[in-house]
Amino acid sequence: MAEITAALVKDLRERTGAGMMDCKAALTENGGNVDASIDWLRAKGLSKAAKKADRAAAEGLVAARISDDGKTGVLVELNAETDFVAKNDTFQAAAREIARVALGVDGGVDAITAAKTAKGESVADMVTNMIATIGENMRLRRAAKLSVSQGVVSLYLHNAQGEGVGKLGVLVALEGTGDQALLKDVGRKIALHVAGTPTPPLALTPADLDPAAVEKEKKFLTDQAMESGKPREIAEKMIEGRIRKWQEEVVLLKQPFVMNPDQTIEQLVAETAKQAGSAVTLKGFIRFQLGEGVEKTEGPDFAAEVASMTGQR
Repeated sequence: MAEITAALVKDLRERTGAGMMDCKAALTENGGNVDASIDWLRAKGLSKAAKKADRAAAEGLVAARISDDGKTGVLVELNAETDFVAKNDTFQAAAREIARVALGVDGGVDAITAAKTAKGESVADMVTNMIATIGENMRLRRAAKLSVSQGVVSLYLHNAQGEGVGKLGVLVALEGTGDQALLKDVGRKIALHVAGTPTPPLALTPADLDPAAVEKEKKFLTDQAMESGKPREIAEKMIEGRIRKWQEEVVLLKQPFVMNPDQTIEQLVAETAKQAGSAVTLKGFIRFQLGEGVEKTEGPDFAAEVASMTGQR
């Protein structure tokens, strides 16, 4: 019987997109013959994931996980083609498992997909095998982590589909040494604000705003003023106040708290510090809404990756 080497298993996996253990089983069953193993996998439906590459994965779930000490939280977005699959127990369990894995990984989507699940397979293999089993294209679209050295990370999940999964997730980090239960409660209320405010915040402070977003808004306001007949020099002076107002609308600390519009988030944090008996700082937030456009955080489409390796479409 031919020796089933790691190189042989890797070659078969690259040609079929099937999981490592399935490739090893196929080679063992077929005496190391790669062509026969490809037919064996195809017959069992394990190499069909590559054929899903052209189908859009726009539905799915946002999954969340908070560490046992409450100081770290993660959000991941796992996409599928239909909302029906998002309600599938296997898909939901996979999203939760990816969030659990992400909690222990230092790095983004690539690092998470290479990490091992509780069953010993990589996250990439788990997703590829689900594609083959369920029959829909899927991908881990993005992931993000938030941590504090002292304090808490609070979570709010909107439109929850099951434990730890939903359509919109928000993490908020409050740093402080005072009443941790109070910080957790206030953090969750701020997370609810981030999820529910009519103008989702773009940044924590004005300094954190993306310069490109600021310039885009300035151009819009300048063009708007010039269309009213104002010279550019006057239009540019007119927009200074409008830019400040816009920044207050899109910066979290300056926004009116949804539960008490007479109070800003910044004032809520200051009030919390008095109640907690220690300094409290809002260190950051993460907001994932299913299907939102992503740029730097976008991850690989597993089915497309498989297709590129096998030449299947």
